[in-house]
Amino acid sequence: MTIKLWDLTGAEDDRRFSPHCWRIKMALRHKGLEVEEIPWHFTEKEAIKASGQGAVPVIEDQGQTLYDSWTIANYLDEAYPDRPLLFSGEEAKTLTFFLKHWIERSLHGPFFRLIVLDIEKQLHEKDKAYYRSSREKRLGMTLEAFAGDPEQRRAALRAALDPLRPVLAETAFLSGRAPGFADYLLIAEFQWARAVSPVKLLEADDPIAAWRERVMDLFGGYARSAVGYPV
Repeated sequence: MTIKLWDLTGAEDDRRFSPHCWRIKMALRHKGLEVEEIPWHFTEKEAIKASGQGAVPVIEDQGQTLYDSWTIANYLDEAYPDRPLLFSGEEAKTLTFFLKHWIERSLHGPFFRLIVLDIEKQLHEKDKAYYRSSREKRLGMTLEAFAGDPEQRRAALRAALDPLRPVLAETAFLSGRAPGFADYLLIAEFQWARAVSPVKLLEADDPIAAWRERVMDLFGGYARSAVGYPV
């Protein structure tokens, strides 16, 4: 049975930029599961009403509708234990849960600040007013005021990424010798930026850049083949 995934898109249906969706897109390929990716826009709340909320990712599988990337990842390992696991054990799952929160609290903000205006440029016209009003309400300021100076934004992101460098200088993947959900949590942030913004995030000699190349090559270069800017 094919799993359905509602996946946030921009003005072009194949420009998929949600980091939370990217986590699950990579997880589904890790599991080797068949998936139908359904393009979804911010204002198309009716399309995912069965989930009981208004954000993606949302999946439909075996008569169930699930949302939230962490919930979905856990479901995939529980529902398909005979397929490659996203978490190698309970200890790995706990450490990945920590990484999820660290990314969301320490990295997501600097990424968003760097690309906040680029996202708006890539949106479908019907989504632009919603995006601006909802984000400015959340931020308490205009998108332009939040974005600030471009060089400061880039420097802030590179500094936020620093704890990852000694790890990725020593190991191929955040999950160890082989990729796992920890890696998909991080690559999702980079795919978010790459989908909407031409800004260069990493220098070629950065160990994070080498890791990014490895993850983008997974599953026949699935992440690399996605619509986006050169990295």
